[in-house]
Amino acid sequence: MIGSSLAIRLVQQGAVVRIADKRIPPYGANDFNIREIRDKVEVYPVDIRDRLGMIPLIRGSEIIFNLAGQVSHNDSLNNPLLDTEINYIGHLNVMEIVRRENPDIRVIHAGSRLQYGPIHQLPVPESHPQEPLTPYSLNKSAAENMYLFYHRIHRVPVVLFRIANPYGPRGQMRHNKYCMVNWFLRNAMEGGEITVFGDGKQVRDYIYIDDLVSALALAGINDRVVGQTLNVGSGEGTRFIDMVNLILKTAGSGSCRMVPWPEDYINVETGDFIADISRIQSLLEWKPRVSLEEGIRRTHDYYRIHLRHYIE
Repeated sequence: MIGSSLAIRLVQQGAVVRIADKRIPPYGANDFNIREIRDKVEVYPVDIRDRLGMIPLIRGSEIIFNLAGQVSHNDSLNNPLLDTEINYIGHLNVMEIVRRENPDIRVIHAGSRLQYGPIHQLPVPESHPQEPLTPYSLNKSAAENMYLFYHRIHRVPVVLFRIANPYGPRGQMRHNKYCMVNWFLRNAMEGGEITVFGDGKQVRDYIYIDDLVSALALAGINDRVVGQTLNVGSGEGTRFIDMVNLILKTAGSGSCRMVPWPEDYINVETGDFIADISRIQSLLEWKPRVSLEEGIRRTHDYYRIHLRHYIE
C-alpha cells in the first residue's frame, strides 16, 4: 500500500522511480496497485538482504524510500529470527552498500509507533521512551539506531519516520496481520462480523495513505529533516469501537462482536496512542488533511470497484 501509493505520487511529480520488491508472502505485493504507472517504472524482484542485487539500484539513485519489512508484530513473536533478518540485517545491508557505493544518497526509513511500547503520556512525542514489546518493534528501534549511526559516523543523510496506523486504498485485505482498517472494511463489505477485543475503548491514531505519502515525498527533498526522527500520524485519537462503527456505517452492512482480549494480543497491547506531530508539522510544513470518516469513505469507494483484486 505505502510503496505503490508513494511510487504513483513520485511519478506524478516527475521522478524516475525504481521499485524493489521480492514479493514475499504475505506482505502485500500486488501488481494491480501499480497498473497506472507500470510502463513508467522499473520493477526489480530484489530482496534488501541481497547484496549483489541491491548494489546497482543504490549506485544509480538519489533517494531511497526503504519501506521493506516483515510487517506483522505477532509473526515476529513466532519467528524472531526472520524478523531480525529482514527488519534489521536487511536494512544494515542496504546501509553498508550506501556507505561504500553512494554515501550522499538520502535514505528514508519507515519505522513504527510500536517502537514506543507501553505509552506513558499523550500525545506521544519523539522523546518518549522506547520499550519494545515484540521482536518487530525491537528490530524497528534497532534499525533506527543503526541509521542514526551511519548518519553520525558516515554522514549519510537519513530521515527516520515512526508511522501510526496507516490505511486506505491499495492495502492488502487477505488477512488480519496488518492494515486492520482495511481488513475490517472487507468484513463489513462482505456482510461479515468484525471482532473487537475488550471494550473497544482503546485509542489509536489512524493516518490516511495520501497524507502519509505526502509526508514521505516531502522528506525526500527537504533538508531540514535530515538526521531527524519524525512521528507521522493524524495527531488525533479515535476509539477502536468508533472506527468500527464508521466502517459499518460506510459499508452499510456487517456487524460487530466484542470478545475478551486473546493472551497473545493483550501481552503486546501498548495502551492508547496519539502521535505528537508538532515536529513534522514544523519542519516539513505538512499537516494531515483527510479525516478518518472521509478516509474510510474514500477507501470504501476504491474497494467497492476493485475488491476482487485484493481478495483473490
